[in-house]
Amino acid sequence: MGRPAFPVRAEDRNPPQRVAHRTRPGWRIRVGTFAATAAMVSAGIMLGAGPASAAPAPIKLTSASCPNEIVQGQASGCVTELQNLLNAHGAGLTVDGQFGSATLYAVREYQAATAIAVDGRVGPATKSKLYATGGSAPAPVNLNSSSCPANIVQGAKGGCVTELQRLLIHHGYTLDVDGDFGAGTASAVRNFQSAHGLTADGRVGTNTKGALYDTDESPSTGLDLRSASCPENIVEGQSGGCVATLQSLLNGKGQSLAVDGSFGPQTLAAVKAFQSASGLTSDGQVGPNTKAALYSNIGGGGGNGAPAPINLNSASCPNEVVQGQRSGCVTELQSLLNHHGADLAVDGDFGPLTDSAVRDFQAEKGLSVDGHVGPNTKAALYGAVTPPSSPAPGGGYAKILDVAAAEVGTVEGSARANSYGSSVGLSLSTSNYAWCATFVSWVAKQTGASSYRNTYVSGWVKQARAGNYHLSVTTSPQPGDIVAFDWDGGSDFTGGHEHIGIVRTVSGSSFTTVEGNTSNPNGGSDGVYVKSRATNSGYDVVFIRVR
Repeated sequence: MGRPAFPVRAEDRNPPQRVAHRTRPGWRIRVGTFAATAAMVSAGIMLGAGPASAAPAPIKLTSASCPNEIVQGQASGCVTELQNLLNAHGAGLTVDGQFGSATLYAVREYQAATAIAVDGRVGPATKSKLYATGGSAPAPVNLNSSSCPANIVQGAKGGCVTELQRLLIHHGYTLDVDGDFGAGTASAVRNFQSAHGLTADGRVGTNTKGALYDTDESPSTGLDLRSASCPENIVEGQSGGCVATLQSLLNGKGQSLAVDGSFGPQTLAAVKAFQSASGLTSDGQVGPNTKAALYSNIGGGGGNGAPAPINLNSASCPNEVVQGQRSGCVTELQSLLNHHGADLAVDGDFGPLTDSAVRDFQAEKGLSVDGHVGPNTKAALYGAVTPPSSPAPGGGYAKILDVAAAEVGTVEGSARANSYGSSVGLSLSTSNYAWCATFVSWVAKQTGASSYRNTYVSGWVKQARAGNYHLSVTTSPQPGDIVAFDWDGGSDFTGGHEHIGIVRTVSGSSFTTVEGNTSNPNGGSDGVYVKSRATNSGYDVVFIRVR
């Protein structure tokens, strides 16, 4: 029997706009794909996934015809190939063979997402990674576009199949993204159809396409404000994905905005505060200078190169990597710290900022805070964290918040995060499915507060409304309660846009939460983080008491 479809009805995000299809913010590598692009294309926001007519013919990056390092300013078939590869990983570039600022940004984001040197230079390591992670597939094409047939069937090849495979992966299936509709893809399609109550005929028609795009995610924050997709000046009153990106970037600079895609008074005040702090004219208009300042240090790298990364556990790296050193070991360290949300420039130089990031990481992981990157810190950076104890420590509902809060900072795809699946019988990387309800199930198991386990948000709401498993609905939330979100409203929790977390603090209509499978407020990989939410922000909320 084929692999089951793991549920996708249990994921963060911030409250979405009322758009047909949405995907999560940030770069998430899944068999060489970025989950942000499919919805941007489906909403008609970002085009240009295929090559422009004037682009030079692509040349394989590893051939003798391409330079050892492909860098900004070059124009050739090598750049055409690079742009196609980046698009196959979700970048959404216009393929013109010109290595400009958008391509540079996409390179840096790809490097950051794959934990290699973030220098914007496409050398041997980046080339190898691009090809190793499935980047040779045709650029994805939205399944609902006129470029795709009404029914996509086994034997088809091309960008429509790439998109299909990307969407199936997003729903929890393990596939190679190669743009070739073979037996493995057909099996995944049939399993997906069966799991969603559709005719399991392996034909991807209107209903199957709709179900594939019906995920639980919010508007993309993958739009680059500097691209042609966004206005030159973003101002109060505007809404959409560009505003959602703006809000996420402002949050990464210390603000605490709801990422709702609507440029209102709070966003205006945050823009002005950022402009003032950055020495810019505080007029609330997000023009070229403000955009440049918002993107400063995002993805790191100054384009000047860095020593090639070296695995920290190799014999080439010292037992302890410390401040003052400069080497490929430091390049690797900085890339790993960025993968955990540090936002460092990756230059291979262990300076004060790297030291501070190391200390922050050590404190977050409960390690000795000395700034020395020894065996324990290296292990934590690579995600080799000791799985949670078993059996559960107990403690009942009173310990729910304590247990959840202790997980803050756990990064998606790490051994620790992946171990949460044990609570619901999953052995699956958290990089491959929506796991916020899995996290809540794990917390419940650890504390013994409830015997209920479910990877669907709708299941938690249903049981609370029925008063089962020591769960009930409350209108007076307290720290330690569970909170479910229906981003689309209606409180039916069946539209595929749901999320769930643990209440941390409550103040009037506002509250904070500890959430799994949520975006990192400081940028970087998703994981377990604290979020600010409200009961009057255009989405429906149900608070669940555990007693």
